Amino acid sequence: MARSILAFVLLFLFTFSCNRVQSEEGYIGAEISNAGLDFIKNLLIEKAESSLIPLELPRIEKFVKIPILGNVEAVLSNITIERIHVTNSTLRTGDTGIVIDVSGALANLTMNWKYLYTTWLLPISVSDQGTATVQVEGLEVGLSLSLKTTQGSPKLSLLDCGCYVNDVSIHLDGGSSWFYQGLVDAFEDKISSAVEDAVSNKIKDAVAKLESLLLSLPKEIPITDIAIMNVTFIDDPVLSESSVELKINGLVSSKDGVKLLNHYRRPSQDTVSCRQEDKMAKISLHEDAVKSASSVYFEAGKMHWMVDKLPDQSLLNTAEWRFIIPRLYKKYPNHDMNLNISISSLPILKVGEQNIKATVPLNLVIDVLDAEELIPVACISMMIDISAVAEISRNIVSGNIKLNNFSLSLEWSNIGELHMHLIQTFMSSMLRSVVLPYINLKLREGYVLPVFHGYELQDTQILYTDSWIVICSDVGTAEQLNLM
Repeated sequence: MARSILAFVLLFLFTFSCNRVQSEEGYIGAEISNAGLDFIKNLLIEKAESSLIPLELPRIEKFVKIPILGNVEAVLSNITIERIHVTNSTLRTGDTGIVIDVSGALANLTMNWKYLYTTWLLPISVSDQGTATVQVEGLEVGLSLSLKTTQGSPKLSLLDCGCYVNDVSIHLDGGSSWFYQGLVDAFEDKISSAVEDAVSNKIKDAVAKLESLLLSLPKEIPITDIAIMNVTFIDDPVLSESSVELKINGLVSSKDGVKLLNHYRRPSQDTVSCRQEDKMAKISLHEDAVKSASSVYFEAGKMHWMVDKLPDQSLLNTAEWRFIIPRLYKKYPNHDMNLNISISSLPILKVGEQNIKATVPLNLVIDVLDAEELIPVACISMMIDISAVAEISRNIVSGNIKLNNFSLSLEWSNIGELHMHLIQTFMSSMLRSVVLPYINLKLREGYVLPVFHGYELQDTQILYTDSWIVICSDVGTAEQLNLM
């Protein structure tokens, strides 16, 4: 039972960390700062350095007429870029899109060379061959991209792409390479053009694949066995000189396709700044996203628990209640009990300036075990006001719940009238001293967020403002975090 309550509390607090209600609003907002964009850019360049190679270039042939020697046919084959290393890069955003510039990059090539020539000095053709290494310096690449939203999916399009080689250095090996070194230098322009074309085409292919991947992203994702989240993108991303802002629907609905009433209001967000302006990303979750999750679980009848175990098991015996409900003990002396708890109506949730507040209406049915039969003896209606806060340390989400107010009334009883003021004092004490400390102990153990390709959240802050939960965070590898 404790695990069931804990699972619900975690869902209640941390739905945003894990979304089919139709809506045209964005209940989840994401803002990626320049620091975050640089992080993404470096990841993409690191990926490009490995994915672009080995890159094969087309065969190059050239015919040259040289005094004394005569006609020379030169062939370069198996030209392959084996390594690309980027030393400097920048990313800029603005109204027109995203621009990535790479400058001062280095590339290493290998190839085979072959010469064949005839001369009046000799009655036969002369040939020679060998291998060569090529050092490309000052490789510059520039590309501009547009980022839009189409049919609820992000669409990335390549607007322009160019590549330029500043310098090529060729070193021949094998054969009489020393003799032909001067001749092969004549291929520098052709090699430069081949590198520029090959790199540009490879980048265009990579952007096309990324565009296809983004368009294939799911419009909804499962978050539990009964709930899904709507993750369609709303409106076009907003690009400025300092950030990229995205809006996602973010509402949760039933996995079986049953549509819930869309009573959510249009969210308008006040500007909330992270305490540290250089955070890589800011994620804003509107309280209606959390409400939609709780609504799904309420409509599915999942907010119901049978309590048959407690840290203090004596509380589930009529003997412990003999001074609180004498009639219960008199009719069922020393009988074990179960507490049948269910949420009677949808909880009222509100995100305030400091925390999340919830008013939870409960029905508590006291069941007595008599000869292995559960006998309902009384039903008590309770109203619990709590406040909750969450925090994230690395990739672990933890939280704490505080009881603000508690009231109860008798719904019905099979054992006569009850002294409700005594029961309220007893139940309030049990909630504060037993139930909430136990739940908070479990919440402090935390919920582990999944690691994405070795990267974890770092130095995360959770802020609360009117109707919004705001998460500000950097991202780092586990190795980087261990060094801090």
